[in-house]
Amino acid sequence: MLRIISLNLNGIRSAVSKGFLDWLPQQQADLVCLQELKAQAADLSEAMRRPAGFAGWFHHADKKGYSGVGIYSRHAPDRVVEGLGIADIDAEGRFLQLDFGPLSVVSLYLPSGSSSEERLQIKFSFMERFLPHMAELRASGREVVVCGDWNIAHREIDLKNWRSNQKNSGFLPEERAWLSRLFDEQGWVDVYRRLHPDATDACYTWWSNRGQAWAKNVGWRLDYQIATDGVAQAARAASIYKDARFSDHAPLTIDYDWTL
Repeated sequence: MLRIISLNLNGIRSAVSKGFLDWLPQQQADLVCLQELKAQAADLSEAMRRPAGFAGWFHHADKKGYSGVGIYSRHAPDRVVEGLGIADIDAEGRFLQLDFGPLSVVSLYLPSGSSSEERLQIKFSFMERFLPHMAELRASGREVVVCGDWNIAHREIDLKNWRSNQKNSGFLPEERAWLSRLFDEQGWVDVYRRLHPDATDACYTWWSNRGQAWAKNVGWRLDYQIATDGVAQAARAASIYKDARFSDHAPLTIDYDWTL
């Protein structure tokens, strides 16, 4: 069995202060994909770089205290791909790929467009340029799992207040249609939805820090494991951990009948 966890940390140092590294060994994960490190290499302690049983690989943003992705793995990868080879995207530390035999696992942090019109246009630019890369991964002959904070709720059942959010980034028609292209045109599989096609309130992975969003479970499903057919068909169980909070996101865990 291969267990993969994906979690937006909203700052690795903050998450660690809330018990993330104490929780991690109990999960028996093989791979843990991290997003929004908000830290440079020099900011990471040895425990953050190499938690018990794991080695860590990271793609940091150039800007201090911003973005960044990582992957903890119990297995040594055959190859590490840091970034997409697109300068402005790579400067924000948004893509990291580890290859293990025929399987590739990616930690992805898709930009948020909610803070300003400028950031929304940056998000759209990322999406436009990332779509062909997803097609190349899909056509590579490899099995691939792309884990991460996609910053898009795909369908109405993926967020609590969908009616009032139709003009807000994260649930815009253009964003939702882009995800649909990944699934319907390119053939990627939304693994959580394959296992839980009708889940509503239980599917959320992010809650605003404003108001009583967490207490009232006014959430969004923004975190996905999106996979090629072979490995997606091997998915056996998916869960979202909500017993403790390490950030404004919850960890998404999926078990695959797969051996590295």
